[in-house]
Amino acid sequence: MPFGTPPKQLSPGGDFGWLKKTYTWYADVVSPMASSAGDRHGHNISAQDFGFQADSKNASAPGGSYPSSALSCTSCHDPHGTYRRNQDGTISTSGKPIRDSGSYDTSPTPDAQTSVGSYRMLGGTGYVPQGMTGGLAFSFAPPSAVAPSDYNRSEATTLTRVAYGSGFSDWCRNCHTNIHNGTYSFKHPAAGFASGASAGTLDVTMINYYDQYIKTGDLTGSAATAYFSLVPFEIGTQNYSILKSIVTTSPTKGPDLADGSPAVMCLSCHRGHASGWDYGMRWNSKTSQITYNGKYSQESLLYQPYGQGRTEAEALQAYYQTPSLKFDPSQQGLCYKCHATVPQ
Repeated sequence: MPFGTPPKQLSPGGDFGWLKKTYTWYADVVSPMASSAGDRHGHNISAQDFGFQADSKNASAPGGSYPSSALSCTSCHDPHGTYRRNQDGTISTSGKPIRDSGSYDTSPTPDAQTSVGSYRMLGGTGYVPQGMTGGLAFSFAPPSAVAPSDYNRSEATTLTRVAYGSGFSDWCRNCHTNIHNGTYSFKHPAAGFASGASAGTLDVTMINYYDQYIKTGDLTGSAATAYFSLVPFEIGTQNYSILKSIVTTSPTKGPDLADGSPAVMCLSCHRGHASGWDYGMRWNSKTSQITYNGKYSQESLLYQPYGQGRTEAEALQAYYQTPSLKFDPSQQGLCYKCHATVPQ
């Protein structure tokens, strides 16, 4: 990964190439050099043939016991695609043959003769990757979601909408078991069984915040065009007819109680694989602003408190080519998409 050259992929999960990008910068004239190490940018898969190393900081998954040295693609994805969604909505590892992928808006509907694969071939309840033992079997089923078939693309002109249905935060807890239950430092609520029935749920007031917020200082948005892929939400349903219709006919619609019980989830802030920002965040959460003078980066300046060592090309790619002009010239962090009434 040459300096200044961003990874190429723009899938919703993010590009593991960001794990090979380390940045340094000076925030001001008095502060020491700051850094953003590559292995802080997401899940550190161990794939030495491709130069990917285990996490250098965490020996196991934060909030859990899954060993970092064993983290690989098959830690999350079942290589045999055993998990399947059946006609009655249940998930099983046997039964009707798997007809096709169940991940897309174009995927077939399970019927009396066939099933479809779990979302992204994710492992579910009881899943243990080959060679792993010691009580690490998954406790939660694969989540419900529908992605568009053209999911890996630039969002320079239109956004890519994945209809996240339900079960995402619980599924993440298969490895990050205690990250939300008070025994770990993380404090933001997230939907799911392990946090309680109402945790992370967007009430009417919060939904209005999301719908109205466009950018810093602009609360003139509407529900029909409110959705923003840098701050997605869980719709709160396992109804695939609803999920497919959102992807195909109303991809810009904001949270709607008519569709389900919309809520914050892990992927509202993080990408599943890796990103251009620390902790796999969808936006730079380590700075008070994500733009400065209308740009993401201050690559030509000595002090870079906001761009933080990234070139404009890298930062643009990290925002999936969303033009910086979409934001206020001094745009603040995207937490305000849900917390719009907090003083800015």
